[in-house]
Amino acid sequence: MQQDFFDVVIVGAGASGMTAAWRLSKSNLKITILDQGKKYEDYEYHKKNIDWEIKKLNEFNLNPNFRNSNYDYPIDCSNSDIEISNFNGIGGSTILYSGHFPRFHPSDFKVRSLDKVAYDWPLNYYDLEKYYEINDKITGIHGLKGDPAYPKIKNLKKPIAPGIMGNKIATAFKKLNWHCWPSYSAINVDNNFSVRTVNQTYLPLIKNKKNIKIQEKSRVIKILSDNKKVKGILYIDKNGKKKKIQCKILILACNGIGTPRLLLSSKNKYFKNGLANSSGLVGKNLMLHPLGYVEGIFNDNLNSDFGPEGCCVYSHQFYETSLKNGYKRGFTFQVLRGSPPLENALYLNKLRKIKFGNSFFKNFFNYYNRIIPIAIITEDLPMKSNYISLDYKNKDNSGLPGVRVNYKLDKNNKMILKNGIQKAKKLLNTAGAKQINAFAPVRYTGWHLMGTTKMGNKKSSSVVNKFGQTHDLKNLVIIDSSIFVTSSAVNPVSTIQALSLMIAENIVKNFKDYDQE
Repeated sequence: MQQDFFDVVIVGAGASGMTAAWRLSKSNLKITILDQGKKYEDYEYHKKNIDWEIKKLNEFNLNPNFRNSNYDYPIDCSNSDIEISNFNGIGGSTILYSGHFPRFHPSDFKVRSLDKVAYDWPLNYYDLEKYYEINDKITGIHGLKGDPAYPKIKNLKKPIAPGIMGNKIATAFKKLNWHCWPSYSAINVDNNFSVRTVNQTYLPLIKNKKNIKIQEKSRVIKILSDNKKVKGILYIDKNGKKKKIQCKILILACNGIGTPRLLLSSKNKYFKNGLANSSGLVGKNLMLHPLGYVEGIFNDNLNSDFGPEGCCVYSHQFYETSLKNGYKRGFTFQVLRGSPPLENALYLNKLRKIKFGNSFFKNFFNYYNRIIPIAIITEDLPMKSNYISLDYKNKDNSGLPGVRVNYKLDKNNKMILKNGIQKAKKLLNTAGAKQINAFAPVRYTGWHLMGTTKMGNKKSSSVVNKFGQTHDLKNLVIIDSSIFVTSSAVNPVSTIQALSLMIAENIVKNFKDYDQE
């Protein structure tokens, strides 16, 4: 069997993996990054294409069970209140994300100290601040300085205009004296508001470097280890051949589902319950940000389909714990743009608001561009009862077990969602909506996958330390959102990449500490 050698192997070429690859490539280390998916060109999935909405329903569907791609693995969500959404390929889930790019709050790193729930992180906001700034600059984040919800944020491009719809809802926020701010947005405004994926930000910075190799369609099937160190990986290359790679450091960047899946399926005689799992926490504490959805329908045309779909304005008015609410932590209002035409038509037809026939266009334009949609992103507290396990009944096309998701909303989740919907209705009424629709939780929204290899100082109560280094195997490092201690109430990508930069920098500075016996 062919066997290669690299100083560092990274499994997963998404937000965290590609970011770490860039920082590591600035050293003299020999690096390879593998992803089980393919490299997608920008033209394959772009708003400029006439068929992009069709592709959004099929090969670029958020749900892997709908896509049924050779690059995916089965995920059984029959015992979960929320369906998992992820994407395998060079660029990872940034291929499909909205580009909404907020940071965590300082309070998110110390919820135990502040609110007597969950756990404190072994690091804080200011440990990550310089990495947030580096990442914002490379990614090209649009936003407005001076946001009272955060410490000072630098390196921002001109904010994206909120448009007629955004101005209307911002006026309602102002009337209620609620916080409202233009979304921090990873958007290319010069390219039809396309999302800036890591293929457009970090990939160009590394693709011509001689010390890094990028391998697509390469599925890692097992991590090879003894009782002290990882020795390498076994994988299937793009030609279907099994190969081995030896390495000094192995980095996992497979997301909050894929990383625990690989650790659990790599069990051996030294680690009978899965690698790095002496704590028993690999796969546990799954957090998914239960989402509520509220929309207001207006008489006037708001041109709401113009601009980046996931980025308009947001509010952190109800983000922190308030004693009068009866629950801990809070939520974000993320005001979206209106859906594009096909998606809008299918959605309205499903709700029986319109039907296909002679009056279709008349009825359709009573809704299209007249809707203000609001997502309620709730903080999800970690619980061991929410977890993933291996599913040996449903295997991928390489014979590896799929994943079974066990996840239920608790009382705290439900109370946050209820309050969020009440507040969103008040906001939309203030804005003058003639009709309001609301529902929660939205089932097909499990795209924020966090917590399943928890970070902490103690080996008995966490999987990795503050630098992503597993307590059990010192040359095995995890950098994706599975290491999150808590979930915050914001999209995680910005914090994923800041952590990835911090961890990669530590590897470069202290490489020998990872490699020694």
